[in-house]
Amino acid sequence: MRLFIAEKPSVAKAIIAELGTVKRFNGYVECKGNICVTWCFGHLLEQAEPDYYLPEDVPTTPKGKKRWRMEDLPIFPDNWKLLPKNDKGVKNQLKIIKTLLSKADTVVNCGDPDREGQLLVDEILEFYRYRKPSLRFWASAQDSTSIKKALQSLKPNSQFKGMAQAALGRSRADWLIGMNLTRLFTLKHSTPSEKTLIAVGRVQTPTLALVAARDQLIKNFKPIPFYSFNAVITHEGINFSAQWEPKPDQQGLDAQKRLIDSSEAQKILSKLQSLGSGKVLSFTQLPKKALQPKPYSLADIQLDASNRYGFSAEETLNICQALYEKYKLASYPRSDCQYLPESQFSDAKAVLDAIAATSPNLAELVRQANPKIRSEAWNDKKISAHHGIIPTRQRAAVSELNPEEQKIYNLIAKRYICQFLPVHEYLETKIVLAFNGESFKSTGKTTKIEGWKAVYLKDQNSEEKTTLQNLPILQEGSSVEFKEIRAENKKTTPPNSFTEGTLISAMEKIHTVVKDPEFKKFLKETDGIGTPATRAAIISELKRKGYLEVKGKKIHATELGFRLLGLVPNSVKNPILTAMFERKLKEVESGKTDLESFMAPLKKMIQDEIEKA
Repeated sequence: MRLFIAEKPSVAKAIIAELGTVKRFNGYVECKGNICVTWCFGHLLEQAEPDYYLPEDVPTTPKGKKRWRMEDLPIFPDNWKLLPKNDKGVKNQLKIIKTLLSKADTVVNCGDPDREGQLLVDEILEFYRYRKPSLRFWASAQDSTSIKKALQSLKPNSQFKGMAQAALGRSRADWLIGMNLTRLFTLKHSTPSEKTLIAVGRVQTPTLALVAARDQLIKNFKPIPFYSFNAVITHEGINFSAQWEPKPDQQGLDAQKRLIDSSEAQKILSKLQSLGSGKVLSFTQLPKKALQPKPYSLADIQLDASNRYGFSAEETLNICQALYEKYKLASYPRSDCQYLPESQFSDAKAVLDAIAATSPNLAELVRQANPKIRSEAWNDKKISAHHGIIPTRQRAAVSELNPEEQKIYNLIAKRYICQFLPVHEYLETKIVLAFNGESFKSTGKTTKIEGWKAVYLKDQNSEEKTTLQNLPILQEGSSVEFKEIRAENKKTTPPNSFTEGTLISAMEKIHTVVKDPEFKKFLKETDGIGTPATRAAIISELKRKGYLEVKGKKIHATELGFRLLGLVPNSVKNPILTAMFERKLKEVESGKTDLESFMAPLKKMIQDEIEKA
């Protein structure tokens, strides 16, 4: 018997649909060709707690846990132990898998096509000491074409051993950092009368440091006043605005070419108040196109939902998960990809019809959509482990969804509809004017084809709405009249506080705050710190522990969070640790180095911190 073990039920369902069902059982399905398909619910096994590795004579707390003691550090397991998660459903599913493994001649690992997906099934095979042949199923999407292709091109599972080892290395390294350093700094900075948890994590601590650094930047920000001048120009009865442009040798400018000298600003204002006639130095009008926005990745929809509705990252993820699992209305949400498999393009009409049936308020936009339009989102070469988040062919009455679920479904549906509306086309106009030796610049936009932007026309909060003016057609050398000048006293503004959405985005783009070119490259290639599946949970955990707090839409580091950052070393606050991890994990994955060689320097770092304490 051949046994397929899928990472999650939805993948199992897609495989079963292609293989053909013979009989359904609790926890697995018998298919044609002497094949059984079973499934996991993500990781069914987890790392044992430190108590498992500590001596039996360690005193226990009233809750039965072994006491934290400095003399027990470091905790470096010689033989790592995985245990079933403490969940009745998980334990039952593991029993089913164990029974099936005892009957299987061959196992097919159907984990997601990434490191974690490889490890998720491999660790079960190792847990039950399965030693018979195993194969690897590799599909980046769950549509029929992708599943068929993957079933026809199974490879030896041993070819992917490096991926499993890299995932195992990351898991164990995170355990060592979290368990050892959390205990170390908590014990070091606690007293018998006051014990404060100083929780440390490879991703958690740099995330907290990001927020704290932004808070400090805002707190210490000193606004700088500057001045700008906006003129109203008229030509043949048409008024338009133009911004004063300083000359290259203009006095009183800062490094950003802002006019900060008040006396110089007064001189310029006096000169600009009566300019009279001027001439057009240049007039350019270029056709431009704005391509359809890509479907959402998880980070993108978490950012959009935070900005529009104030949803937390975890709230958005949970809603997306409900749309995927409960209602079957959307695709898998924990994706870092914005592209779509080309094989799903033929589903467009069915998906659009499902959108119109589920959200009648979008029916008119669906009628405008053309399923034959092929946006750049359809690209197999850009697909990662998962594709962008899109609606499915499933239909539901809008009344079945609560208001929050409706909002998220509509966001996902609108992005999908955009793929089947024309490219937005417009003319970008730039005019440079001269008045008595002073230059003014005006920029405008004239829409030629509304295209996909029609989706957002009624959305008052949409960033897609333009504020650029519609400018008259002018000729170089044409005469224009100065009408009035408006002086504006402005001040530089601090950066915005993080919201949960912008913090998710910052975690994804953490390379932007790293200066070292090599580490910057690794962090960019690995999409930052955390994963689409874990970032929301990391933020929630920081809030739960009292290190972060939310005020309105804004998220801030608490006094306790700042205290933690003052106590832990820079090595664990810096995202460079993740870059160093990733560089070594790539070598583990490729087979250039082994797992212990990856772990050795990490253990030394932990040992050094313990000795310092």
